[in-house]
Amino acid sequence: MKKTLLLSTSLLAALAVQPLAALAQQASTSTSKPLIIAHRGASGYMPEHTIEGYKLAIEMGADFIEPDLVSTKDGVLIVRHEPMLSGTTDIADRPEFASRKTTRKVDGIDTTDWFANDFTLAEIKTLRAKQAFADRDQSHNGKYQIPAFQEVIDLAKAESARTGRTIGIYPETKHPTYHAALGLAFEDKLLDMLKAAGWTEKTSPVFIQSFETGNLKYLRKKTQLRLVQLVDGDGVDKDGKVTLVAPFDRPYDFAVLGDKRTFQDMLSAEGLKEIATYADGVGPWKPYIMGAKQTIGADGKPQDLNGDGTIDERDRTLIAPTNVVKDAHAAGLLVHTWTFRSEPKRLASDFKGDAAAEYKAFFALGIDGLFSDFSDQAVKARDAK
Repeated sequence: MKKTLLLSTSLLAALAVQPLAALAQQASTSTSKPLIIAHRGASGYMPEHTIEGYKLAIEMGADFIEPDLVSTKDGVLIVRHEPMLSGTTDIADRPEFASRKTTRKVDGIDTTDWFANDFTLAEIKTLRAKQAFADRDQSHNGKYQIPAFQEVIDLAKAESARTGRTIGIYPETKHPTYHAALGLAFEDKLLDMLKAAGWTEKTSPVFIQSFETGNLKYLRKKTQLRLVQLVDGDGVDKDGKVTLVAPFDRPYDFAVLGDKRTFQDMLSAEGLKEIATYADGVGPWKPYIMGAKQTIGADGKPQDLNGDGTIDERDRTLIAPTNVVKDAHAAGLLVHTWTFRSEPKRLASDFKGDAAAEYKAFFALGIDGLFSDFSDQAVKARDAK
């Protein structure tokens, strides 16, 4: 894979502390092209976590598709980003389910919504998916069912046979502590389903990911499948550094146990070494790898660099990359970062509205894979000669 790219002046400055020669050496720790993981399917184009969205992502060349897993009332694994249903389905428009709206604690936060664990699979199947981002195409809303995890397994196998290339799956166990408290822990069920699919080895086309640690450590004792520790954050400050605010400051099982370590601590050299004792990879939010800062004016407010009257990512400039990729590789961990979104307003000013420039900048830092809402653009940038 060609690692060179045209870099803007500010990106060159950002990379000054870590020259491109060093980046190339760092990138060489990977023996193959970085993986393109379809983030919730082709979610930049279609409602997330639908069979149709996964099919489109596969057509676009994604190496892996990502199903986020939650459990129904009757213990069936379905594919939704969260147990809450209103953001990605039409449940709020279903009068027959109006009385099911309730308040539950999710990672310690009172949350009012409709929850998958209060519905049977049959009831879930009456719902239809919708686009979660208001600024994206809404024309597919109401067309597609919510898939069970087994359907995603079957799709990956069928598409692998059809295309002649291996399509992997990258399931995330959503809110393990929450599910366990409801008597719906599903780690063993997940492994049983993967075993039935013939996927039990480290070489199987499977990664299992989680923001919590306890379930990954449990899984490590039971499987050789590759595990990935996700690393979250609350936001990014004016200087481009990740901010940490509960409940996004640490794995929720840390909070339950009174463990004071944060996600930032987990990305220290020592923290990464500990992750390597139970996981094969780490999945940091991309600002942990390379962030972008605002320009603050004399009035103390962020400057509107492009003069469009709105403050967004286009008004940030890149800062120097961190040592996360280098330290993770030194610990023997793969690095799969997230989430890449191609809309210009979600790209730092250095990239001048060109999503390919962002992909190439992160590839140059030596990452082993990334999650994208736009698999076609990620694949094109990776494979550009």
